[in-house]
Amino acid sequence: MTGQRPPYAGTRYPKIKDVKGFTDFIATGWGTDPVPAAPVAGAAEAAADHRRRLSERLPGETLVVASGSAPTRNDDNAYPFRPDSDFVWLTGCQAEDAVLVMTPRPGGHDVRLYLPPPFRPGETGFFGDVNHGELWVGASPGLAEWADALGLDVEPAKHLDDLDIKGALTIQTTDAAFTAAHGLEPSALLDRHLSVLRMVKDAWEIAQMRLAVDATVDGFAAVAREIPRAVGEGLGERWLQGTFDRHARTHGNGTGYTTIVGSGPNAPVLHWVRCDGAVLPDAALLLDMGVEANSLYTADVTRTLPASGAFSPQQREVHDLVEKAHRAGMAQVRPGVPYLDFHFAAMEVVAQGLHDWGLLPVSVDEALSPPGQQHRRYLACGIGHHLGLDVHDCGHAEYEEYMGADLEPGVVMTVEPGLYFHAHDLTVPPELRGIGVRLEDDLLVTADGAEVLSGALPIDAAGVEAWTRARLKEAP
Repeated sequence: MTGQRPPYAGTRYPKIKDVKGFTDFIATGWGTDPVPAAPVAGAAEAAADHRRRLSERLPGETLVVASGSAPTRNDDNAYPFRPDSDFVWLTGCQAEDAVLVMTPRPGGHDVRLYLPPPFRPGETGFFGDVNHGELWVGASPGLAEWADALGLDVEPAKHLDDLDIKGALTIQTTDAAFTAAHGLEPSALLDRHLSVLRMVKDAWEIAQMRLAVDATVDGFAAVAREIPRAVGEGLGERWLQGTFDRHARTHGNGTGYTTIVGSGPNAPVLHWVRCDGAVLPDAALLLDMGVEANSLYTADVTRTLPASGAFSPQQREVHDLVEKAHRAGMAQVRPGVPYLDFHFAAMEVVAQGLHDWGLLPVSVDEALSPPGQQHRRYLACGIGHHLGLDVHDCGHAEYEEYMGADLEPGVVMTVEPGLYFHAHDLTVPPELRGIGVRLEDDLLVTADGAEVLSGALPIDAAGVEAWTRARLKEAP
């Protein structure tokens, strides 16, 4: 090599922007075909109605909702970006570092979306900004394309600096530096209103939920077909977790939450996301999985499968009790019924079953009373939750608006009783230790009852066994 060494020779670029030969050459010779913004079909129209509903609840208030930024994973690497759910609900947009501002006017709000424009060829950011430079992230839609796609006025993010929005209501996830610069405080009132509004899904949202659930049901089949490899080749729980995650990424945006795959003694662990155990051939296999659709609405479904295709007598006994509780809970999901009735109905079945097995130190009535709850040792979690853009949707509503409300058409929720007998729990007989069973379905409250969106998967033990054996026979 002859001549001087260049001032830039590695993966970092603090000086390359000052090298004239490089900057002159990289600024020219690029195509300029515009890239359209492509929100999910119908998202922009649904979001416009969502904004209208929010505007009616908070007249006279300036509202600021941000999409957020990808958090740092390590050093200069970030986690994949997933926008804030409230922001998506209000805009249909999934862009990073975007901010929606709703300014009050007589009869409603003026709405503007602020976005960082992509850095095009000729701009230093084209090669110098790893988040928005097209050399790094690929060709991206510009502000005009976003405006056309969303039906919104869209301005560059830097124009936010010119706004006087002190005192506006904003959400908890809005960037701390931004809120500090504009004198904003996260508003529990705005969070609460958004949660309440999101509880009842409109027709477009329900269609998205159906897509997510249907893709999830297919994902269960894909996982079940891989059980023989997970067992026979020693690939274990993580192979099955990866199978579903790949399916979710192929048929949607990804998973709506971290996939749970628990075999044998790992099945009773409520959030077993490590998935680093073996898939035991004679054990029950708990699968809690959900595809997040491209619109970001997610499913949340659980089944407990016999890895061999047949439950042992003890596994089946546990499954039968959970099924009985599941059916009791689902029977309470209908309009006009207090939300928590499904929870209490399922818990009564569980408590009675555990008492019949001799596992409760008190009577059923004592266990179900507020000071008791001894049965919750084997079922410490709740029996269900709202479902939507978040797997535990609408969580910032007040208690009386969530737990204390009556169900109404358009609510989408889960019912998920289970029994979890840990391998080291000495209060249960040895033959039950290491058995964990959960059944979880996604239900839509209709005008006269409920529709089980995930009903394509069986819930009775015999049906689960037959379904599993059929998938095992399809194994590659």
